[in-house]
Amino acid sequence: MELWVGCSLLVYLIIMIALGRYAQSRVNTEEDYLVAGRRLPLWLAWGTLLATWFGAATVLGASDAARDEGMRGTILDPFASGVSLIVAGVFFAKPLWNRKLLTTGDLFAQAYGPKTEFISSLVQAAGYVPWIAAQYIALGTLLNHYFPISASTGIFVAAAFVLFLTMSGGMWSVTLTDTLQIILVLISLIVLFAVLMSQFGDGSVADGFRHAWEVTPREHRTLLPEAGVIAMAFWVGTWMNGVLGNLPGQDLMQRVFASNSARTAQQACVLAGVIYLFFGLLPVWIGLGSRILLPDHDGGGILFALSDALLSTPMTCLFVVSLISILVSTCTSALLSPSALLAHNLLGRLNWWKSSKLAIDRWSVVAVTAVSLPFAFFGQEILDLLDVAFEIALVGLFVPFTMGLFGRPKGELTGLLSVGLGTGIWLIHRGYPWPPDSLPTMIPTELTGTFSSLVGYVLGQRLAKNQSFSST
Repeated sequence: MELWVGCSLLVYLIIMIALGRYAQSRVNTEEDYLVAGRRLPLWLAWGTLLATWFGAATVLGASDAARDEGMRGTILDPFASGVSLIVAGVFFAKPLWNRKLLTTGDLFAQAYGPKTEFISSLVQAAGYVPWIAAQYIALGTLLNHYFPISASTGIFVAAAFVLFLTMSGGMWSVTLTDTLQIILVLISLIVLFAVLMSQFGDGSVADGFRHAWEVTPREHRTLLPEAGVIAMAFWVGTWMNGVLGNLPGQDLMQRVFASNSARTAQQACVLAGVIYLFFGLLPVWIGLGSRILLPDHDGGGILFALSDALLSTPMTCLFVVSLISILVSTCTSALLSPSALLAHNLLGRLNWWKSSKLAIDRWSVVAVTAVSLPFAFFGQEILDLLDVAFEIALVGLFVPFTMGLFGRPKGELTGLLSVGLGTGIWLIHRGYPWPPDSLPTMIPTELTGTFSSLVGYVLGQRLAKNQSFSST
C-alpha cells in the first residue's frame, strides 16, 4: 500500500511542479503575480474559488462534526461559507471588480486613507498566520500517517512544496493547480460517498441514502438552533461568522479581482457557492452515515477510518492524493493572501521598493512562510487560535469594508475607529476572565465585536471632517 500511495503522490508532485513552472512563465508584472493579469475566464475563476473554500475544514472537519453533533455542527462549514460565496457574487463582486483593485487593502486606502490601509492590512495578514500553520500541521500529520517520516519532517516538506508553488507563479500558479486539484477532490468524495451509501442499501446508493436519513436521530437532521435565547444568539453568531466574516477576506476578493470581467467575477462566485453547497453536503452525509457503519469509532478522523475499511488500493491512492490536494490548495491560497497584503500595502508603500515590486511580491511569500512555519510546531495551541483568526475579519473589517464600498466615509478617523473599536472590544470580551454565568459569557463575541465596529464607524462619521482620501 505504501508503495502505491508513494507512486501516486510522485505523479501528483510532478504535475504540480510542471504547472508551477508553466505559471511562472506567464508572470511579468505585479498585476500578473497578484491577480493573474485580470485574465481568469469563468472556468478558472470558479475553479480556484471552489478549491480555496473546499479545504480540510470542509472535508475532514464537516464529516467529524456531522458525526458528533449532526447537521447543526456543520453550519459554519459548508452552509454559511457556501452562502458567503453567493452573497459575494450577488452584492460585492461587480462593484469591487470595477474599482480595479489588487488587494482588499487598496479599498481601505481609497475609502479611508493610508493609516487605515496599514492597520487593516496588518490585522488581516496576521489572521492568516495560524491558518497557514494549521495546514502545515495537517499536511505533516498526513505524510507521517502514510510514510515513515516524522511529523516535523512532514511539516518542513509540506512548507517547502507550498512555498515553491506559491512563489513561482503567484496567482497564476495557485489558480492552475487549484483547478486541477479540486477535480481530484470532487471525484474522490463522490467515490467514497457512493461506496459508503451502497453499504447501507445492499448495493443501491439511493436506498442507502434513504436508510441513512431514516436512522439518523431527528435532532441531528436539522440546522435550526436549540430552544432558548442564548442558543439562538450563538446560532446567529455562527452564521454571521461564516457568511459575513469571509467577505473582506483577501483570498476571496483576490479571485474576484483576477476575473476577466465583472460579469465573470459575479458568475464565478455564485457558481462556486452553489457547487460548494452541493458537494459540501457529501462529507456531511458521510459523517452521518458513519454512525451506522462504524458506531464504535471514537475520536476524529472518521474519513480515514472509512477509507481504510471500504476503499480498494487504487481508490485509497486517489483518496490520499485528494486529501493532500485539499490541503495544498488551501495553503497556497492562504499563503498568497497575506503575502500580497505585505508586499503591496505594507512594504510596497516604501519608496525604495517601488521599483522592484515583483521581487518584493515573491520575497513576501518567503517572509510569510518563515513567520508561519514556527507556529506549526505549537501543535494544539495553534489550532486553538483558528477561531480567533476567523472572527478577526468579521469584527474588525466587515463593517468598514462594506461601508467603504457602498457608503460615503468622511475620512481617516472613521476607518480607524471602526477597525479599532471592533477589534478592541472583541479582544476584551473574548480574553477577559468573565464569571461563567455572567452576561458577557452569554453573548457571542462576534455580536459585540461587529456592533462595536458599527458604532466606531458611526462615531467616526460624526467626528471626522467632510473629506476623503485616495490611494497613493
